[in-house]
Amino acid sequence: MVEFCVIILKQKIMTRKIAITLAALTGLGIIFLGTRFLLSPEVAETGFGIKFSEQGDYSFHYMKGIRDIFSGIVLCLLLFTKQIKALGITLLAGTIIPVVDMLIVLSKDYNGVTPAMPHIAAIIICSAGGLILLMSKPLNQRL
Repeated sequence: MVEFCVIILKQKIMTRKIAITLAALTGLGIIFLGTRFLLSPEVAETGFGIKFSEQGDYSFHYMKGIRDIFSGIVLCLLLFTKQIKALGITLLAGTIIPVVDMLIVLSKDYNGVTPAMPHIAAIIICSAGGLILLMSKPLNQRL
């Protein structure tokens, strides 16, 4: 029975570590995407799944880029300061962003499901990771 409890505990710890790793990769990924919107707006726009042409006016791209960078920094700071519950809440609440992004991409006549796939993946990662981090107990409270 003790061995079974140890196995379950190890699985929960591994699940938590995977969720934390995914949160870190998500934060870094969002920083990358934001930087791409600032430095290469047309490439970022295509990767996002939209077409926007305002004759060289990239104001939207720059606004989106800085917001993405900020969001990624918030996730990384919560992680580095070990605010795991706050990280879980932020991921869960932040799921609204890829949901709305996906709906915007899917609302365009020129798009199918393929351009929405990165947004769908982000929905799954943010919601699952957020839930796992919210439901897990801190490591020092496990025993």
